[in-house]
This record gives sequence, C-alpha cells and structure tokens, in this order.
Amino acid sequence: MKVAVIGGGAAGFFAAIQVKENHPNAKVILLEKSQKLLAKVKISGGGRCNVTNACESIKILAEGYPRGGKKLKKAFRTFNNQDTKAWFEARGVRLKTEADGRVFPVSDSSQSIIDCLMREVKHKNITIETGKTVTKLEAQQEWWKLIFKDTSTRIFDKVIIATGGSPKRTGLNWLESLGHKIEEPVPSLFTFNMPQENITKLMGVVVENALVSIQSTKLKASGPLLITHWGMSGPAILKLSAFGARILAKQNYTFKAQVNWINTPNHEQAAEAIRAIIATHPNKLLSNIRPFQLPKRMWYYLLERSNLPENKKWNELGKKGLNKLITTLTNDVYEVRGKTTFKEEFVTCGGISLGSIDMNSMQSKHCPNLYFAGEVLDIDGITGGYNFQAAWTTAFIAGKLL
Repeated sequence: MKVAVIGGGAAGFFAAIQVKENHPNAKVILLEKSQKLLAKVKISGGGRCNVTNACESIKILAEGYPRGGKKLKKAFRTFNNQDTKAWFEARGVRLKTEADGRVFPVSDSSQSIIDCLMREVKHKNITIETGKTVTKLEAQQEWWKLIFKDTSTRIFDKVIIATGGSPKRTGLNWLESLGHKIEEPVPSLFTFNMPQENITKLMGVVVENALVSIQSTKLKASGPLLITHWGMSGPAILKLSAFGARILAKQNYTFKAQVNWINTPNHEQAAEAIRAIIATHPNKLLSNIRPFQLPKRMWYYLLERSNLPENKKWNELGKKGLNKLITTLTNDVYEVRGKTTFKEEFVTCGGISLGSIDMNSMQSKHCPNLYFAGEVLDIDGITGGYNFQAAWTTAFIAGKLL
C-alpha cells in the first residue's frame, strides 16, 4: 500500500507516523510544498511549542474550540491531551504544565518536539519530499492520481490531506472540486487595534483578570488582558477573537469593546469595595491605594479617565466621583479599528466542513481513500495548546486509514 501525506506540519508528520504504526508495510511519502518542515511547531509558544493543554476532562477540553468542539468530543475519546502527553514522554520528551494549563517541553524549546517527530519519521522509514506542490487530485478507480505544479503525476492508494489552514477560499478550490463543502475562511486568534485610543501609552501593562465584551453582540471573554502599542492583546482578547471570528469579520473589525477591568459584573459589589476604602483610609490619596490589585500604571490611567486627580483624598470622592470611578472600572469602552495577527501563529476559522468528513475515520464522505487532518478542517481552538491538540487527534485517527 502506497500512502501520500500532503503537508509537512504537525498534523502531516503525526498522521504519517500513525500510518506506519498501524500499517508497518505501507510505503509512506510525506509531501511538503515549501522547503520548511514543521514551521509552525518551530515558532509556536514563542519558540517553546505549546504542545497541548492540561484540561482534566474531555468536556472542558472540547469547550476550547469555537468551531468543531462537539465533533471533537467523540474524537477525544480515541486520542486526547493525556494521550498526547504520554506519546511524547514515551519518546523521551519531558513535558511540564504551567499555571494556566499550557503544556510545554521541559527544555522550553520547540526543537525538542521537532527532533522527536523527525526521529520517529526516520525510524519508520517515512520518505520526506520538500518543494512538492500538489495542485490537483484525480480519482482513478480505487486509487488516487496526484498532479503536481510541475505537471508530473504519481499514483497512491490512499491520501491524507494535512495542508493547514488556508487564509483564502481559493486555496481550497482543489478540494471543493471533489465535492467537499467549504466553510468560508476568516482569521481567528487576533489582537485588537485601537489607533485612536491613548491607552496604548500603557503598553506592557497586564491586568490579570478582566472581562471583555463586544457591544451589540453576546460575545464576552475573561482572563489576562495585555496593553500593546497598537491596542489590546492577551488571552481574554484572543479568546474573544476566536469565538467572534465570523461576527467580527462581518463588522470589518470595526466595533466597540467594553472592558470590565475588575471582572465584577455586580456594580454594587464594586461600590462596596470602594466605600470600604473610604471608611478605612479616608485621608489617604487616591493614588496611594489601589483597589482590586490593579497595576499602578493602570490605576493612575483609570483615575485620569474618570477625571479624578491623583492627589484627591478618598473621603473627598463624593457620590458623583464614586459613580464615575465604578463606571470606568466596570464599563470602560474603546473603539476598535482593525486587527493584528497574533505573532506568527496564524489560525483560520473555516476550511473543509465537518459535514463532509466521517469523524470516526477522518475519511471524506465524498471520496473513498481520502482523509483529512489538522487545520485544513473547519476546526480551530483558542490559544493555549488547543490547535495542536486538534492536529494530533485528527492525525491519529486519520493515520488508522479505516
């Protein structure tokens, strides 16, 4: 049996390895159009490679996927994050879990993951060919003819597509022509640009637990929020961008973001905390006591935004000042005008519709002996190792060639 795996990323490598695990006598050829292998693995997690997330249940793990979570829940029973950790550790890659649940190699280097995958491919005699662009697939009775950019052709018994996310629909035309439904690709995991907002002067400041929502939608997300020189980033913003990918694309990335800096939806609770400060430190200056563990620079900025001088005493706040401060803390509104891709970790919402795929085998419902794995599918996760986990899981199942 001759098997082609198209795509030299995480899903492609893992699928090729699984084919040899399940079919030791198969001839497996990994085809990559560029000269670079595992490029996204290399840069992931700031070069540390966020292998997976340490969620303790399949239910919670599946909730990390704005698209594909329900279908993945069943797939995770076959291969999940615990299986991923066990797989790499059994092959000599020691892993660690950070406080936020992200899993990295102990080495803090993506090279550990790359070396492991390369070793497995070499050990299993999988052939790697770079600079091979497949432009078309043609069904030939019970096998597949691959047509390359240089017009050469080759025949394979089975094919696994692991070409990654395509930012443009045209990049999926060759797969749509085979009968697969395409969900329109739009960006996911991006940061918010705020060119007209002066909060950018706080670049580098992190608020550990903010609640962000998008006005006129039901979108909201909480978590750490990072101020950048162009606007806002951090897990809360990235999560919001992932779950709101389609809605925000329709709004052309022009909308109002509402920030609750203290993640306290109950205004009265916030007011009580401020009143407690007034009662216990009436003669202290506003600048000297920071409520809700807000960073110093952020607290000074929010006082300025509330038109409250830093040298005012707490007992001079008054009802009007209190209300203004509570509003700024819990309902601060910013104009978003555009987006920026999060580092180089481009993630696409959209791709091959899961309605075109048998999730039990990852085989196409339209084309026998054609399988899919990774981001080419309409599956995407929030930041934190979820996208790699989807790649490992779908590749593991595809590699069975059921």
